[in-house]
Amino acid sequence: MTPARLEAFSDAVIAIVITIMVLDLHVPHGVHLRALRPLVPVFLTYVLSFVFLGIYWNNHHHLLQRTDTVSGGTLWANLHLLFWLSLFPFATAWMGENHFATTPTAFYGVVLLCAAIAYFVLQTVIVARQGPDSALARALGRDWKGKVSPLLYVAAIGLAFVSRWIALGIYIGVAVLWLVPDRRLERGFAAT
Repeated sequence: MTPARLEAFSDAVIAIVITIMVLDLHVPHGVHLRALRPLVPVFLTYVLSFVFLGIYWNNHHHLLQRTDTVSGGTLWANLHLLFWLSLFPFATAWMGENHFATTPTAFYGVVLLCAAIAYFVLQTVIVARQGPDSALARALGRDWKGKVSPLLYVAAIGLAFVSRWIALGIYIGVAVLWLVPDRRLERGFAAT
């Protein structure tokens, strides 16, 4: 399998995940703006999840554009990532429908944490296949964002039981941290 085919498959799965999420945005029962008020938590959760999925899609694209070959390990690591991303609609709906209640907010963090770990595993498998001295390994460098994000998720999961708003703030903070596409791959390969 080529990296382009793997990327196309992953793009399709992510598009389906986003479609499933948007289907949870139900039309309000009423014609006044106040009818939208009960939907605010659902909509805000959707926006946050959409941003996270966009971040994964963007960085996944950059990673696979810099991948030479696809091994069986790469296929499984990619499926592992897609599994966790496929849980975004459930976690998003549960948290939004319950107005950021403690347990759904913590569970949302678990899904974010597992997706982050899965992306790290995918990246590690690809780098191992291409070699520690490869252009991809050099471009990724120390990957401080990839290492600090799971730690922030773990903190947010625990803090959700203290204050769901702190947990949500951390989730938003991680999204802001990653909102700008990961330019390491572009810079690293422009130099070679």
